[in-house]
Amino acid sequence: MSSVPERRTGEPERQDGRSAFRPHRVVVLALDGLLPFELGIPHRIFGRPKNAQGRHLYEVVTCSIRPPGPVQTDADFAIQVEHGPETLATADTVIVPASYELGPVFEQGVLTDELAAALAHLRPGTRLASICTGVYVLAAAGYLNGRPATTHWADAEHLQELFPKIEVDPDVLFIDDGDVLTSAGVAAGIDLCLHMVRRDHGTAIANEVARRTVVPPHRDGGQAQYIHRPVPDPQQASTTTARAWALGRLHEPIQLRDMAEQEAMSVRTFTRRFREEVGVSPGQWLTQQRVERARHLLESTDLSVDQVARDAGFGTAQSMRQHLQAALGVTPTSYRRTFRAGAGANATVTVNGSTTVNGNPRSFKGT
Repeated sequence: MSSVPERRTGEPERQDGRSAFRPHRVVVLALDGLLPFELGIPHRIFGRPKNAQGRHLYEVVTCSIRPPGPVQTDADFAIQVEHGPETLATADTVIVPASYELGPVFEQGVLTDELAAALAHLRPGTRLASICTGVYVLAAAGYLNGRPATTHWADAEHLQELFPKIEVDPDVLFIDDGDVLTSAGVAAGIDLCLHMVRRDHGTAIANEVARRTVVPPHRDGGQAQYIHRPVPDPQQASTTTARAWALGRLHEPIQLRDMAEQEAMSVRTFTRRFREEVGVSPGQWLTQQRVERARHLLESTDLSVDQVARDAGFGTAQSMRQHLQAALGVTPTSYRRTFRAGAGANATVTVNGSTTVNGNPRSFKGT
């Protein structure tokens, strides 16, 4: 029989009626042919975050679609998985990493009986996420019909042909469609998991996880999967200096020509090189950096919304409100109320029509 870990509460029920602390349970579904690197991403990212009391915010558990035992990888070793498919019933979030042995799921777009029986354990409302070809499992189960999704750029065309009801975007790192999230391959899985931590608990905690993992704290989901020149040719000028210059002046008006001048390039050449190296236009990149700056200030300071807007470079509170609404689907005031350290134990906010409690979205329509 499979051993199903009980849901932890962390502490007894409080007499004042408030919910006891319980870490958010992330269950990672290990399938034969899995990639060890991608299997380890959720454990590395979600295993780090802690609250102000030093308690882990997430509990990460790995399960198989069979009773406990070995699961083959795409390498020359297997892994021993201690939990069976019943564990899926205990999940708040389920993540399906990539596998190179999906069989009829990849070839015909249908679940095997064994996989279908495993997924039947999922509770309604469970947040679902996939890394790379793990998207085929969610697609074959019908979770992506009529929704946007992505996968590794090399498989995007095949995914679209096999599942015509899905809106496949082959160019982005990840897509957050609320209760279902999908990512491109390999490192994009790190971006997706950091995004979920940021969505759940704010930028400060996500940035600390990124720092300890030694990865960039934020790559926007809409960034291109394949950047033509991620590492600049040493024989040609890059846009690194201009980006560093701009980051030190986000509170000031920054024109495209000002950034181009830092590299002694024409605006046209600079714009082309910037997109080749970063994957987005200079204007999009500046907006992303200002949104991140605003999020940090809203979480970590008592500055007024007007002052945050000025310090982040938006100029006015109205401008910042519009950009945060477009990027996050929430107003600055609501964002601060949700993610500020020291918020009330039962602080709530409505985000795009859905309720968020203590920074844990029940159904969050993301960017």
